[in-house]
Amino acid sequence: MSERDRLRPLALVALGGFAGAVARHGVGAALPGGFPWATLAVNVAGSFALGALLFEERLVGRLGAEARLLVGTGLLSSFTTYSTFAVETAALSPTLAVANVGANYALGFAAAVAGRFAVGEFAASEATG
Repeated sequence: MSERDRLRPLALVALGGFAGAVARHGVGAALPGGFPWATLAVNVAGSFALGALLFEERLVGRLGAEARLLVGTGLLSSFTTYSTFAVETAALSPTLAVANVGANYALGFAAAVAGRFAVGEFAASEATG
């Protein structure tokens, strides 16, 4: 294996990570403060995208390992944020902290399932038409 072949996965993760971090910053700058809406938004959107990406591999299989590395490991892992979620939650009042934890987990899980469902529907429509 050449040096270039060994560095390619690292470059894909770095490129995706850069894009995800820039997108995360943009969402943070666009949404209001107070309650951590931006973190909730990126975590839910990222859960949907990751659910779709991982299920796409199983059902459709058009995206290759490099695309999953770029998008899943790179972009989505720097777009979503558990550490910011934890710090922001710790700074909230107890009532808002419970609401934030519940919202992140419930909506994130629902979004991942919705992503999986969306890919399933897409695969079914392609199989029949």
